[in-house]
Amino acid sequence: MTSATTMSTALEPVYREQLMRTAREVSFADGVRLFEEGRRADRFWIVRTGTVALDLRVPGRRSAVIDSLGHGELIGWSWHFPPYLWHLGAEAVSPVRAWEFDAGTVRSLCAEDPGFGRAIAVWVGRVVAQRLHASRVRLLDLYGPYGSGGPA
Repeated sequence: MTSATTMSTALEPVYREQLMRTAREVSFADGVRLFEEGRRADRFWIVRTGTVALDLRVPGRRSAVIDSLGHGELIGWSWHFPPYLWHLGAEAVSPVRAWEFDAGTVRSLCAEDPGFGRAIAVWVGRVVAQRLHASRVRLLDLYGPYGSGGPA
């Protein structure tokens, strides 16, 4: 996790407060699936406590864990981009407390307030870039002939 991707540092206070006004507190027990790859992405979360694993289906194998998310991190970015389908799966690997956000409500706020919309887009874009990098490294570690690119 980089500080640029946590909500507390990625969003200016005015936009963070605007987003938090739409939040509701939720919790998930260890082992609960938050979402499945390919299904409708209609909400997202910010972790308060606990850990969530992001995973990717691998044909003929068990799903590969791509990343683990903890305090302050965004769970889910697929809600921000049409067709609003999850690109990964997610599972609580410990009891999790989080803030949950309705994607449609946040997208409407983004459309109504261009400053807010830009701040959310930049934040989500940074998260996507970090997750794509983490996915690449993890998949190379799991399936590449020489791991993640270190000397053979």
